[in-house]
Amino acid sequence: MGQDAAAPQFEANGNVRVPAFTLPVSSLLSEEAAAFQRMRATTPAFDAAGENEADIAARREQINAYAAQGVARLRDNFAVEIVPSTIGGVEVLDVTPADGSHDPERVLINLHGGAFTVGWDGIALLEAIPIAALGRYRVVSVNYRMAPEHRHPAGVEDVAAVYAALLADYAPGRIGIYGGSAGGALTAQAAAWLPAHGLPQAGAVGIFGAGGVPFGTGESAYVAGYIDASFPPPPADGSTPMDITRGYFDGCDPRDPSAWPGYHLDVLATFPPTLIITGTRAMDLSPAIFTNSQLLKAGIRSTLIVGEGMGHCYHYGLHMPEGRDAVAAILSFFRENLSR
Repeated sequence: MGQDAAAPQFEANGNVRVPAFTLPVSSLLSEEAAAFQRMRATTPAFDAAGENEADIAARREQINAYAAQGVARLRDNFAVEIVPSTIGGVEVLDVTPADGSHDPERVLINLHGGAFTVGWDGIALLEAIPIAALGRYRVVSVNYRMAPEHRHPAGVEDVAAVYAALLADYAPGRIGIYGGSAGGALTAQAAAWLPAHGLPQAGAVGIFGAGGVPFGTGESAYVAGYIDASFPPPPADGSTPMDITRGYFDGCDPRDPSAWPGYHLDVLATFPPTLIITGTRAMDLSPAIFTNSQLLKAGIRSTLIVGEGMGHCYHYGLHMPEGRDAVAAILSFFRENLSR
């Protein structure tokens, strides 16, 4: 009996050939999220080649310009004080509620997204402002070293330097670390790095839009590449995917526990309580699921939130109930776990 050309075709090597199909907007989305999906009909697709060919200084300016409108909206809606500073020899932005009412005993370290190449300080402010304002926290956003000028472990070394300096004023169990996308991966790296280098573990960490294994691993990179378009799918011919980190991990073993702790149960066993957030349309879905499963296997309390119909780092989207719910979950998680 012949196989229907419209049905998936299962090959002997385990591959599945998937016929073209139309993916509708999820019936489970809020009206705001559904409207955002429809709006993408007028949004240009991600140009990975152009991104990597662009001059890095120009690209950083472009990303900051893109983030500026969102930052302006946040500043209109949330009264915060933003103070440039240096902690542990690293440039930071110190973000607090403008009325000075932040929790004096707890602090959050924010690690911005941007593929380990861009994101300072536009994406940093997108991540720090709502958490500081809504959670009444002091949020220290770190300008960690990035590619193409630097290589791993430069970024996590900077995070550790800021963290070590903050230990002079805060108990380790009352310091939280969180980040989105590259910042989420860097958060996982920090949780691995601190105890391995003689520092007490943080109280809790939030890994958003990422996991403890490389981006592009697992099935979700293939699916999201065609239904979300934030990142390109792996090449169909099986060739090496484009390195959107501009060589940040060059020379790093792909299973290095300081870079990708999700592969190492002994390293994950040193993690604090962890919150992981991803979406069903996100390329980071597989890394997030795998990291959560590994953490549970290692005996660590890990919570995984998967946003239905949501893409990469949907918690940035405060115009959607789904984004607001994600931020509320982040705040609840840190309130619960930064108590030691």
